[in-house]
Amino acid sequence: MNERINTPISMAEMERRWTAIRAAMKEARVDVLVTQANNDFVGGYVKYLTDMPATNGYHYTVIFPADGEISAVAQGPFGQDLHFDSLSASPRRGVQRLLGCPSYASIHYSGTYDAECALQALEKFNGATIGLLAPGSISYAFVDYLKTHLSRSSFIDATSVVDPIKAIKSAEEIQLIRRMTALQDACADAVTKHLRPGLRDMEVVEIARAVATNMGSEQGWYMAASGPVGTAAVMQPPHLQNRVIEEGDQFCMLIENSGPGGYYGEIGRTWVLGKASQDMKDEFAFVLEAQKFTLDLLIPGADPADIFARYNDFMRKGGRPQENRLYAHGQGYDMVERPLIRQDETLKVAPNMLFAVHPTYVGDRTYNWVCDNWLVDGDGKVEALHKFPQQITEL
Repeated sequence: MNERINTPISMAEMERRWTAIRAAMKEARVDVLVTQANNDFVGGYVKYLTDMPATNGYHYTVIFPADGEISAVAQGPFGQDLHFDSLSASPRRGVQRLLGCPSYASIHYSGTYDAECALQALEKFNGATIGLLAPGSISYAFVDYLKTHLSRSSFIDATSVVDPIKAIKSAEEIQLIRRMTALQDACADAVTKHLRPGLRDMEVVEIARAVATNMGSEQGWYMAASGPVGTAAVMQPPHLQNRVIEEGDQFCMLIENSGPGGYYGEIGRTWVLGKASQDMKDEFAFVLEAQKFTLDLLIPGADPADIFARYNDFMRKGGRPQENRLYAHGQGYDMVERPLIRQDETLKVAPNMLFAVHPTYVGDRTYNWVCDNWLVDGDGKVEALHKFPQQITEL
């Protein structure tokens, strides 16, 4: 199956993950992990465990024991129960038992079908400690069914067992992350080359998407908006990308897609079909300062809550709005991954973590932002991964 997989992760890397997670499970006295996802934007735990993403709203469940075979439940015919003797015989890496059923989140009466399949792999764990991995991504009907039928088991949130492992990237992962950021630079270059009056915002997005797909991207989120200089052209989702770009307009775009191997990153820039206003230039200079202020604090051992408080103090002293959403965060198999640079985060900064840093605020006449990926390297230094110029590009 490897000839069909888009940039397969090596078996050595998969074994590294499994070994580290199982050691952490045993230390935390967790007997089996259960995780589920239905998308490949923020469904990275199933990909991390099996090198297979969840897609298009269909549930994909992974059952990962501290000892024994990995099982999975995925879309399939009623009664599907396949067994694989080799860890590499299935595109779901390491999965030796694949159960299936035709269930859909939009069909209420199929809500327990995946759980009925999962129960076949979990029956021997009745009375054990079952760790739910990223429980916010798991269906209520699924968990409710398991708790009813595994009534002697203890269910806990075990996400913190895996997150410190998943957040720190291996050498193989960092190599793929570099390919991802190079892909995004190529997307931004294509926007510079092809942006012109008469195109709709969505047509510019498709120019970037085509480049990404040809370079190995499977999924992505592209936010974009155009507008006259002197207005705040806040980037918008696809449903709001029908505006026609005119001469003299500004155009802003966030390219947040996955690269080869499924790793996410993001780059965000502004282009002008003419000249940027002095307001735009002044505010862009400030967001670059805000980004650098954050980067200087992204050192191993740093507390994200402290970074966040100091950042907001910097913004307040600069006379700009304080952040109340999310302006910097980890990335990987998830578009948004721990640690978040925010007041509610507890996972500390460590070497070999990937971060997106995107200070953003809206003014009366400007939309002010910049977005790039940075790697906290093994020496504790912060490395810029994008090569596309940090500037407002005037065309």
